[in-house]
Parts: sequence; structure tokens; C-alpha cells
Amino acid sequence: MVGDNKPPRAIYRAEGITESERYLKKLCEHTFLSLWSYSGVYRDQGNGKAGEGKEVCDLLVVFQDHIIIFSDKDCAFPDTGNLDLDWSRWFRRAILESAEQVWGAERWIKSYPDRLFLDRACKQKFPIELPELTTAQFHRIVVAHGSATRSKQVLRGSGSLMIDPHVIGSKHYEPQNSTINPFTIGQINPKKGFVHVLDNTSLDIVLQTLDTITDFVEYLTKKESFILSGKLGWAAGEEDLLACYLTKVNQKDEHDFIVPHNVTQLFIDQGHWEKFTQHSQRLAQLEANKVSYAWDALIEVFSTHIIAGTQYFASHVGVSNGEKSIRFLARESRTRRRLLASALLEIIGKRIPPDARYTRIILPSHEGDPYYVFLLLPHPPNVDYENYREVRRRFLEACCRVLKVKYPDALDIMGIATEVGMKSKRSEDAIYFDARHWTEEDQADALDLQQDLNLFQDLKGYATRIQEYPELPLRGKKTYIQPGKMKGRDRNLPCPCGSGKKYKKCCGR
Repeated sequence: MVGDNKPPRAIYRAEGITESERYLKKLCEHTFLSLWSYSGVYRDQGNGKAGEGKEVCDLLVVFQDHIIIFSDKDCAFPDTGNLDLDWSRWFRRAILESAEQVWGAERWIKSYPDRLFLDRACKQKFPIELPELTTAQFHRIVVAHGSATRSKQVLRGSGSLMIDPHVIGSKHYEPQNSTINPFTIGQINPKKGFVHVLDNTSLDIVLQTLDTITDFVEYLTKKESFILSGKLGWAAGEEDLLACYLTKVNQKDEHDFIVPHNVTQLFIDQGHWEKFTQHSQRLAQLEANKVSYAWDALIEVFSTHIIAGTQYFASHVGVSNGEKSIRFLARESRTRRRLLASALLEIIGKRIPPDARYTRIILPSHEGDPYYVFLLLPHPPNVDYENYREVRRRFLEACCRVLKVKYPDALDIMGIATEVGMKSKRSEDAIYFDARHWTEEDQADALDLQQDLNLFQDLKGYATRIQEYPELPLRGKKTYIQPGKMKGRDRNLPCPCGSGKKYKKCCGR
């Protein structure tokens, strides 16, 4: 990847103390990938003494402007014979204490962002640069284990905690203030900031379904806004809330919680998640998404070298600089990773002569997306591998510069280069090129490179459409998963569900 003669220090990574913390770490590394999630983050005590660190939170994720704070507790649910009392005691220990830790972590990060460490001795600084506090978005998450078994016994449901925004503060656990509703979560303390509460059931579902940083934080943001708007009356569980979110889109074609104009509040019963997981379009989506995990694997290859300090080549040493160079790869949603991985694997599988090369440009899907250039360059058998990699890296840099000539509006350009074939022993290079400060001299040099290397002289374009939920021949049925809304004259076109009816007479009603 795009070293310095002095390799950076390898990053220490805690595994978590309890079994539940280790499991949370495993889930988060799958969703957020290893470079952006850190278990067991500490703060110093400001006295300069070694070994005095105090844990800030159980797990911290930092990605661009997003700071996700996790607190995890596994507490046995009491069994005194009094359910209200049992719930109150469990809530205080498993949820309220965790929420206090999360709020405390947020205060510390805002006050002392440069005093976060990965070890109790406070010798290794937190490696990822934190965003400016003016733009930082904090997401507070409590993971509370221990209530599912008792909930299933009492309610005969999934074991997931119910959501009722009208339950606020001490109403969760003080019987003299109101009637206690066991296994129900609302707003723990609105003055300190909204806290998402996940349990044994919903933790797996949410993190395994929204398994990219972009998909995950978009859900958290929309969910918090939805609840604080007062438009959620009640939900049977986090998973049913998630199903409603994933089956609706707003005017921007983004997943959202859609409340009809003639409805004051939504009440979401149990069964939405089960219906969603069994729908043929959801099953087709899971199958189509399999290829996208090749993109995750590519990011992890680069991340592993950044964390271990074993990058082949780095223009700027250090985890923070390395993280910035591959951040765009990790920012992609699951659906767009499907497109990118498919394109990359397709060119890797091509058979090209040893003295040839193959390039492909992927244009942005939305404003703010990067331009990608993929380079496939065979390794000639008579060329030393180190020399080959140096040539490949320089050629990839040239591709990024010439792309700016072809697409003057390009601001962020990501280049990825590799070799031919699906062999297990291979190498990859990644370059991030910031094209914002493009000069006339840069333009002239890039034009010379284009001419000398015969780069992108005769581009052939083709359109590729990737649907989040692949269309299926569901004749006579409405699609349960809502497509992008058709507007104006488009409402007279055939409905995407395949019924043969006009959209306005079918799913557009």
C-alpha cells in the first residue's frame, strides 16, 4: 500500500475482558472492520503515574465524523417472585449503569480528546484521529445481556426488549412514579443524550444486518430522529423496528421510517422482522450480497498491514494516515460494495498477455462518492517481484492523475492495483489521490502521462444497475420491500413488482 524506512509501531488491540465483551468485539470487527473498532479504551488520571488508567468504555468506534460508544453488561436477571422488583434491579445494573458509562465517555472525549489510550498503562495512544467536536456525531449504545430468557417465559415472544418512547427516566424502574412496564425501554435520560439499547436478541440482528459503518450509522440516526419526533407509539422489539426501516424509503430513496399523513403515531407489532427475513426479495438480496464480502476482505488486507506496521509502501507513516487512505473503501454501503467487488473480481479473472494491462474506471453513484480506477498488471516472470510492485504502484498513481484529466470534476480518486488470477498469494496496492488542489502544471504533467502511457485514450462506457433488493417475478403480488418511489408520469409505468398493473394502481397506492 501507498513505507518509509522506519516502520510504524504495531497497534495493541485488547480482546475484551468478559465473554460478552469478546463477542461484541467480534461482531463490531465484522461490521466496522478492525481498523476502526477498539475494545477496552482507557483514559489517564492526569497524575503522570503508570498503571493508573481507567476504562472509558467497553468498545469505541471512530469513523470520519462518527463516534460510536459501546457499554456492555451481562447481568443475571433476579428471580424474587416479584417481576416489577426484578426488572427494576436488573434495569439499574444492566442499563442505567451502562448508560452512565456511555455519557461519561462522551464527556471525557469532548473534554480530553487527546487522552485516550488502548492499554491500561496509558502508553499507547488511541490511533485514529478524532473528528472536530463541531462536526462529530456521537452514537451511544448500551448492550444489556440477561433479560431474554425471563422475557420469553413471561411474554412468549422473541426475548427482545420492547420500545416505548413514553417511558422516560425513572419511569423505567420507580413504581411510585408510574406503573412499571418490565422488558420495555424508552428514553433513559433525554437531557444527557439519546441512548440505543440492544439486547441478546437485537445485538446480533442489528450488527449482522447493517454490517457496514454507513448502513449502521444511517439507521441509528434515522431511528433516533424518529423516536424523538414523537411519531413512534410503540414497537414490539428492535428487530421489528429495523424491518420497518429496511422496507421503506423516503423521497431521497434512503431507508427511513415513513409515517402516513393521516397517522399520528406508528405502533409496530411483532412479526415484521420474521416476515422480512422470509421474503423472497430479502433472500435474493442475501445471495446477491455474498460477492460484496470480497470488498470487506480487501479492506482487511490493507487494515492488517496498517495495524501491524507492515505496509509495503506508505507515503506517510502512521495508523492515522493509513486509515485516511482507505477510508473511502470502508465508507461504501453493502449494496455498493456488491457493485465494486463484482467489478474488481471480474477484471482479476481476466486472461491478458504478460506484456498487457487492464484498467477500469468506476464512476460515483452519488455526490461525494469517490472515483475508482482498478489496474490489473501481470507480473512478468523475468522481473524481480519488488521491482514489479514499484512499477505497478507508479503506474497506478499515473492512472489516478490521468483520470483527473478525463473527469475534471473528480475530487477524490481511489486507485487499486493487483495481479492476474485468483491465486492465494497475491498483493494489492491502494492509493488515495486528493485532486482538490489541481494546478495547470499538474494538468500538463497528466496530459504527458496520458500520451506516453496511452492511458484512457478510448474509454468505453457501460451502465450497471445494482438493486438493493433484486427484482423477482412476483406476479399478482405486491412487493413487500418498497422500491424507489416513482413520481409524476412515471406512476403510469408498469409496477416493478411484475403484476402487470400500473404503478399507481399497485404498489404506488
